[in-house]
Amino acid sequence: MADILQEIVAHKRVEVERFKQELSETEIHRRVEAILDFGVASMKEALTASDSGIIAEFKRRSPSKGWIKEEGRADVIPLSYQKNGASALSILADEKYFGGCDEFISIARRSGVKIPVLYKNFVIDEYQLFQARLCGASAVLLIAADLTLVECRQLLRTAHELGMEVLLEMHAESELDYAALEPDMCGINNRNLGSFVTDVQNSFRLAELLPRDAVKVSESGISNPDTVRALRAAGFRGFLIGENFMKAPDPGKALADFIGKIDN
Repeated sequence: MADILQEIVAHKRVEVERFKQELSETEIHRRVEAILDFGVASMKEALTASDSGIIAEFKRRSPSKGWIKEEGRADVIPLSYQKNGASALSILADEKYFGGCDEFISIARRSGVKIPVLYKNFVIDEYQLFQARLCGASAVLLIAADLTLVECRQLLRTAHELGMEVLLEMHAESELDYAALEPDMCGINNRNLGSFVTDVQNSFRLAELLPRDAVKVSESGISNPDTVRALRAAGFRGFLIGENFMKAPDPGKALADFIGKIDN
């Protein structure tokens, strides 16, 4: 497969410019400023306090596998995740490649979701941070492979100014310099976003190279409770799991069963 990440980022730049035409930067800033007094739950604190650390993902499709659950409803599955023990949620906001949208976070919030929600998107512009805050996100994903250190530092600063935390995702040792920006959470993606090859050993390899006090999150390719236990022993506090639950008939029940096996 060609480097899909480059394709996604190129499309995202066009998409963001379209969004700015539909809702001006001045107007989205005004709308967000009006809600800044209303805080959002801390994802970092939720993971640190949790016994399971599961970040359950609402992910209807992927570029590599196509539709996983096209009929998946944002007013049903995220709330079911919350009821069945998720520490936090990740909700895809990319439409073209992942079948998501910002509105899914708003819908999940209106359905009764109170736990932290990660805005899962390819963030390359400050405008998207305002979109994330407006729809009810607690934290945003920043991907080292998409950004220069200077860009990442500025986006992290703006996210904090808007009252959100940052999960900074890295995949390779060459990207670990980004951890020096001191994000709220350091994510290790086990899936190569260019080739989509997945290897959970990536988390184990890179964990010891991250700052000791970093809140570490392992992302992608986790399907076995034993893997979660081993990752916890390696210092991880968060475990982002999407397809493993979304492909089940009842994602919430699949989450509950998974957590039950971690505890046993």
